[in-house]
Amino acid sequence: MINLQKTGSIYLLTMDAGENRWNTSFVRKFSEAIDEIDKDEGPGALVTASSDPKFFSNGLDLNWMDSPENFPDGGDKDVFGEEFMFLMGRIITLSIPTICAVNGHAFGAGFMLAMAHDVRIMREDRGFLCANEIQLGMKIPRPELALFRHKIPANSFFETVQLSKRWSGSAAFDAGIVQSIESVDELSDAALKKAEELAPLANDRKNFGAQKEMLYGKNAAINSNHGPAHMLKHSKEFGELIY
Repeated sequence: MINLQKTGSIYLLTMDAGENRWNTSFVRKFSEAIDEIDKDEGPGALVTASSDPKFFSNGLDLNWMDSPENFPDGGDKDVFGEEFMFLMGRIITLSIPTICAVNGHAFGAGFMLAMAHDVRIMREDRGFLCANEIQLGMKIPRPELALFRHKIPANSFFETVQLSKRWSGSAAFDAGIVQSIESVDELSDAALKKAEELAPLANDRKNFGAQKEMLYGKNAAINSNHGPAHMLKHSKEFGELIY
């Protein structure tokens, strides 16, 4: 479901569950990988990728959401929203640089995962980024809106959250949502190269993580009273969750 490998100072986290849809079991496996990273010290960088050739992460496990009793392997639905949001907050403030290799579609919760990373590198010829909650008849929770507001340039924010725009690789790059686009053959190498470049920034992980907390945590330095990491980690304080 989630595979974590470390080579030198680089962690490669590969999602290996087909479309990589989110349920409580998937959240907890992902969280275990983040726990392993948090145990280490010294320079490092995380690359998050998918083993599926078409999907990075296709959002919520909707079948499980609709009928959790029929899909017990998905875990306890009642705790999903809070645990998922908290995980996204952990990724935003991870004490090493994070790079996301978006090889295919990233919808809803999968789009959130991509935006929680420091750097996004997307396949140029295939796949879309989309916050599709409105299309599904859902409202986007305030912590998720805060995440998108912090990470997406203002002129593209409304199109993303209210109009459910599907961003191709080239459009996402032009809008400033992803930092680069690559061919499918070069995507993994580009992500690993960026990880090697950024890993030394985390020589002092405590310092690297502390500045992320200033950007995205409680009493955030940009955009609003509180940043998305604080809101995600304390999601119950900010209204009813849809996840």
